[in-house]
Amino acid sequence: MKLMKQLLAMATIAFATAAQAAPAVEAPDVLVKRISQDVIDTAKSDKAIQAGDIKRVTELVESKILPYVDFQRMTALAAGRHWRDATPDQQKQLAAEFRTLLIYTYSGALSQIKNETVEFKPLRADPSDTEVEVRSQVNVARGEPVPLNYRVAKTPAGWKIYDINVLGAWLVETYKSSFASEISKGGIDGLIKTLSAKNKALASRPAAKAK
Repeated sequence: MKLMKQLLAMATIAFATAAQAAPAVEAPDVLVKRISQDVIDTAKSDKAIQAGDIKRVTELVESKILPYVDFQRMTALAAGRHWRDATPDQQKQLAAEFRTLLIYTYSGALSQIKNETVEFKPLRADPSDTEVEVRSQVNVARGEPVPLNYRVAKTPAGWKIYDINVLGAWLVETYKSSFASEISKGGIDGLIKTLSAKNKALASRPAAKAK
């Protein structure tokens, strides 16, 4: 579980820094590769992150990851058909709680990044494609390399990640079943309430202990 969180944290943070320095047009795999290395280096060298400082990690995620992740699309996909039945206010609340859940769940893993490196595979896409899969693998000190892939879509605001695959499991699909279960019991409001409670519990723990 810790390895899964660590890899998801790396994937999520892959789009994290140097937004203003990025060229106007940049291939999605080039973007991910450039920024991934920058963020991994930051996580390794930042003493507060290494110590599991939840405030420092949250500030990093909030200020630098959000421009590169389409949380609303991720939430809509995870909610499935129920997303269309939700009111605009419910959609807004659900997306916000899901975003917070991902931040808290994976922020603790940043303090565990030590000697990992990321190797990217050749991009299989045409220049005209608006949705691509960026494939990579995480090389760990012990054990076999771990596949880590991203689904990325081109938007008016640039390329944004909307799903992550670690060890053959897509993040959206992983949450889809749990979302459906909560919605069947208490509707969209029930799911929002459950996520809110989980986020409050995670917020009260040190980042390194969040699960």
